[in-house]
Amino acid sequence: MAEADTPETEREATVVPLHRAMAERVSFDRHELRLILNLYGRKVAEGEWRDYAIDFLRETAVFSIFRRTSEMPLYRVVKNPSLARKQGAYSVTTTGGLILKRGQDLARVLQVLDKPVKLVR
Repeated sequence: MAEADTPETEREATVVPLHRAMAERVSFDRHELRLILNLYGRKVAEGEWRDYAIDFLRETAVFSIFRRTSEMPLYRVVKNPSLARKQGAYSVTTTGGLILKRGQDLARVLQVLDKPVKLVR
């Protein structure tokens, strides 16, 4: 039987296992997400931030933080493992692309967004 004559059920399909497809993407692990979401929760409670988005790409994972849903993200927390030995796997960037902090330790990188409250007299 020629390939054009074969019924739909008999044709071979290429199936990529889900675990292999997911392994190709960079993602935040549970500890990293806990650190990011703890900071996010505090800022939401203070009324500064209102929405977020998470993107898992081939080379980077991005946690975008929004003041309003319809706007551009205020900040992006980026995980790029290919930069781990050079500049650090984590960075915090602004909407315009300015890198506020970069490093190996996510908790220290996130400190740039968690500024202490100052007492004004």
